[in-house]
Amino acid sequence: MNPAAVILAAGESRRMGRVKALLPYRGGTILSELIGAFAAVATPVIVVTGYHGEVIGPHAEGCGAQVAHNAHPERGMLSSLQTGLAALPASADAFFFTPVDYPAIQGATIAALAALLRGQPEAMAAIPRMEGRRGHPVLCRREVAARFLALPESGQAKDVIHDLVPRTAYLDCADSGILMDVDDPAAYDRLLATL
Repeated sequence: MNPAAVILAAGESRRMGRVKALLPYRGGTILSELIGAFAAVATPVIVVTGYHGEVIGPHAEGCGAQVAHNAHPERGMLSSLQTGLAALPASADAFFFTPVDYPAIQGATIAALAALLRGQPEAMAAIPRMEGRRGHPVLCRREVAARFLALPESGQAKDVIHDLVPRTAYLDCADSGILMDVDDPAAYDRLLATL
């Protein structure tokens, strides 16, 4: 399996009050940590920019990622996912995706998801789960990209994920990073407290 990864970093960071992707974390930034975690398993790592693209884009490229710019980030996360999926190379037979809000995802979880999907040819997606709660990243086979790309502007990615439930493999894990949504200053403080 040759997965790519799509990191959604096009948001306005309104609740955070600062550019979330560039906040310090583990000696780098939230974004650089995620890029590094995915780069061990996925090629390329595609960072979707939108708001703050003029600072996030060069930082992402400096970390070895490819950048895809969403010209209409105000349309929401689906438009960013569609932007990233449109940039998938032909060599990618699967793709991870996650918002940049989940920087504590462990590299071992990413690798385990890839192994899980590789070992279950009937599955179309693999999702990590902790104590019954599903988290990020989501890993899908390449053909699922067409379903996301076909969604109307008013659609939501979860519509496709819901349809895939009968063909989804779940990775039960102890990685709290799959659930740690860092979208405001209090959540960022909680993230730093885990270091």
